Amino acid sequence: MTTDTSTGATGLSGHVHRLTSRVRAADARHPWLWDALPALVWTVAALVDASGGWRTTALDPTVPGWAVVTLSLALSLPLYGRRRHPVAMLAVMACAACASAASGAFLQSSYLQLLPLFHLALVRPTRDLLWAPALLLPPLLTGAVLHPRGGWDQHAVPALWAYALVALLGVTVRSRRDHTAALVDRARRLETERDQEVRLAAAAERTRIAREMHDIVGHHLSVVTGLADGGRYAAARNPERAAQALDAIGTTSREALAELRRLLGVLHDGPEADRAPQPTLADLDTLVTGVRKAGLPVRFDLRAGPAAPPLAPGAQLTVYRIVQESLTNTLKHAGEGARATVALSHTAHEVRVEVTDTDGAAPPPAGPRHPGRGLTGMRERAALYDGTLDSGPLPTGGWRTVLRLPREDSPS
Repeated sequence: MTTDTSTGATGLSGHVHRLTSRVRAADARHPWLWDALPALVWTVAALVDASGGWRTTALDPTVPGWAVVTLSLALSLPLYGRRRHPVAMLAVMACAACASAASGAFLQSSYLQLLPLFHLALVRPTRDLLWAPALLLPPLLTGAVLHPRGGWDQHAVPALWAYALVALLGVTVRSRRDHTAALVDRARRLETERDQEVRLAAAAERTRIAREMHDIVGHHLSVVTGLADGGRYAAARNPERAAQALDAIGTTSREALAELRRLLGVLHDGPEADRAPQPTLADLDTLVTGVRKAGLPVRFDLRAGPAAPPLAPGAQLTVYRIVQESLTNTLKHAGEGARATVALSHTAHEVRVEVTDTDGAAPPPAGPRHPGRGLTGMRERAALYDGTLDSGPLPTGGWRTVLRLPREDSPS
């Protein structure tokens, strides 16, 4: 029974909510209709009362009929502008109410002043309510002085309580409406911020994926290209070396495919995704060995400093990828006779990596190399761990890339 009752109440409240929503929508489309309809209804009611019913409450029933009709219209017609100009309409109605009280007619349409008072409290700042007592008290005082009936409090206090309650109701409705509007605006802003965060996260993820794909594919293809060029030159003179180059090409290609499969598997995030660890500093020897097989002489210099905690896995991957990209650029751009040096040093505050290549007999370049996607990706990787990356040509020819990564336990 309780469930049925609650269900019925919920259905009724839903119907009421939909009805009020339709009324608000109609009011927004045709505000003049909602202004004119109450004014017309109360004007008809005031004229009906002016036909003779007003004498039941009047203290002076000898007031001329034309005066009663005029005062009734003056108390009802201003309702048309109650929402747009509540203070002005209340002033007009207060004058008519004052004349009604002075004549002794005491028309019941004087209570229509409650409507513009409500809209004054609803749409205007609270300080504008100070005008209300100056407009509502004179009719009460006029009637109490010119036509006393019983005590003064019996004549004025009930009307004052009615005015106060209506003004309080208008302030309450306005506060509720403002609170609801603030909640709707906050929800809209939160939704906008959430959409922006989703787009930013998607853009960051696309950038990360593009960076990983660039490093994996670019490096391995450069190594394969170097091995293929070496194998082509060795094929005529030393078939055994050509076969070794083909073996190295196959090994490098399989490594590239394995890394791509692992990356795509993680993106799919399926249960069968390969969870193999990312490269670390311990894999730099393997990286350098592969580059040497591709035909680029590389000297790897490891300088151990004071005892310090190991880098985080992400920071180790950053060092690995930057060394990989630097050696890849050397394979692609340095030309024949190039040599490279990778110097990795550890200190108590930072890890420093310097990759230097020389262009052999080539003259110094006329201008800096074009900063492609690889250099941008390296800088982005370094910035993720508060690191810095300096890269540029050497005066004697070649290129140098220097990475500095602060340790997590040292200030940035």
